[in-house]
Formats: sequence, structure tokens, C-alpha cells
Amino acid sequence: MAIPAGLVAVGVDGRPYEAVAAAEELPAGTMRRLTRGDLDLLLVNSTAGLCLIDDRCPHMAAPLSVGALDGCIVACPLHSGRFDLSTGDTVQFPTTGGLDADGNYRPPWTPASSAPKPEPTDVKARARSLTRVRRLRYYPLRVRDGIIEARLPG
Repeated sequence: MAIPAGLVAVGVDGRPYEAVAAAEELPAGTMRRLTRGDLDLLLVNSTAGLCLIDDRCPHMAAPLSVGALDGCIVACPLHSGRFDLSTGDTVQFPTTGGLDADGNYRPPWTPASSAPKPEPTDVKARARSLTRVRRLRYYPLRVRDGIIEARLPG
């Protein structure tokens, strides 16, 4: 999968590729959490191809590896946010609301099976309303001799 323009993770330019997994260990439609030092990563074999992103929701940092993968959409287990791995964009904003990647406010929303949520007034809810939901960040990948390799920060 090609990395969307402007969404390469910081600190990877010029870094060497290093082995992260055997390609046979990641069948189509699966995700796998990888840890390198204090960096938690999510390796995904989606319908759009292989990608490697931070294993944290771009909203409040919950591990996406605990969420669900549907095609090339990964869902966060915490606030129902859904993110498109092929573009890096939010396809369903988290239920808490907040700021989108461009700084525009999105109000909280309620799943169809729940009672409507009022606009937040307490300090925690106000803090969530100022939390920016960023676009995903990607680590360059390649597959050589059946091994998935990535450029990771030093």
C-alpha cells in the first residue's frame, strides 16, 4: 500500500529497513501488534495491502490492535472511531466529539442503539471536545524474501 502524501511517521527518513515479521505470519485481513523499544506498532494486511502505523488511536491513544479490521478500515475499541488505512483519514468520528485533523469542532454523537448525548459541560468532556483526532501516521514497508521490513525511527 502506498503511504498517503504527508503521512510518513517522523524520524524514519534515511533510516535502514529492519525485519519486523515474516509475511506468512500475517494472512490477509489480519492485524498484529509489534513493539520496538517504547514504540508500539500495528502491522496490517488489509484489502488495500500491507501497512504499518502506530498502534494507538489518533484520538486518545487506545490500542487499535484490540479493535476490529473491516477491509481497510480499522475501528478503535474505545470511542467507536473508524479510520481508513488507505488514506489515513477518519471515516467515523469518535463518539466523544472533538476537533478533526483540520481543527474543526465535531459534536459528540450517539450510536443508534443509545439515548442521545447532551453537549458536554464537565471539565473532562470539555477536554475531550478540544482533543484533536489526527490522521494516521505510516512507517515505510517493503517485503524482501518473504520478510516484511520497515523503516523505524532511531
